[in-house]
Amino acid sequence: MSQQVFITGAAGLVGQNLIPVLKRNPDLKIVAADKHPTNTAKLAELHPDIEVIQADLAEPGDWQARLADSDMAVFLHAQIGGLDEAEFIRNNVTATELCLSAMESGKTRYLVHISSSVVNSMADDFYTRSKTAQEAVVAKTDIPHIILRPTLMFGWFDRKHLGWLKRFMERMPVFPIPGDGKYLRQPLYAGDFSAIIASSIASQKTGAFNISGQETVDYIDLIRAIKRVTGAGALILKIPYGVFWLLLKTYALFSKNPPFTTSQLEALVTPDVFEVIDWPTLFNVPATTLEDALTETFLDPTYSKVELDF
Repeated sequence: MSQQVFITGAAGLVGQNLIPVLKRNPDLKIVAADKHPTNTAKLAELHPDIEVIQADLAEPGDWQARLADSDMAVFLHAQIGGLDEAEFIRNNVTATELCLSAMESGKTRYLVHISSSVVNSMADDFYTRSKTAQEAVVAKTDIPHIILRPTLMFGWFDRKHLGWLKRFMERMPVFPIPGDGKYLRQPLYAGDFSAIIASSIASQKTGAFNISGQETVDYIDLIRAIKRVTGAGALILKIPYGVFWLLLKTYALFSKNPPFTTSQLEALVTPDVFEVIDWPTLFNVPATTLEDALTETFLDPTYSKVELDF
């Protein structure tokens, strides 16, 4: 029997990776909503066979009726970067409250909420606080739901994370590393995470799960792996942390939306190690090796060259 799934923040990194996976199920009707005009148009162009809605979910609108009429929902909407705390509250908390209100008054009976590993982090920034508040809002709903907390993600359409690092490496002769670069990372491949979401929809599993990359790697070794896979020629150069911080602070004075902020740098060096569960068994999703995932991300002939706007 056909079911309808409503995906919020569908034109972002995870949504663009998730939709090709969900389309493999012919019994699933996809309604994809996002507020970003350029990325939403790109999503509609890539997937003319699904319903795409451009809407700001922090404001009431016709989109609420489409959500209320859906059998399931996937919450991907998130403010990740920026310098204004109000934007994080608006897009992570207020939008979630409006979405849940529409669902609770309609027929939606299952929710996949994408939280973040930062709710278990020692970091204290706008993103961490707003994602923690967002998860608390979701936890109160009576709608059966699963909460997934991914670590740093990368994959097709990645502009803010490893994708930005890769482009910087290709365009600049020197790639600066703050400090010694030995900051443990647990990168998660968006292709694997999309398969976990699809598995959750199929099984309607409930509970909260920390979804970390199965391989740990120091930040500097991750940068070396990207350089190796892409063939970029930049020289990897370590510079003092304080100098790196000042460079970012200076750049932010001239950019309203810097790709990398001092808060994100502080989060980078925070010594967090997140729980690694056996999600390949729990969700029946084989883990892609880091090397293979980087190759698929940066060398895929169809999607690797498609970039999102932020």
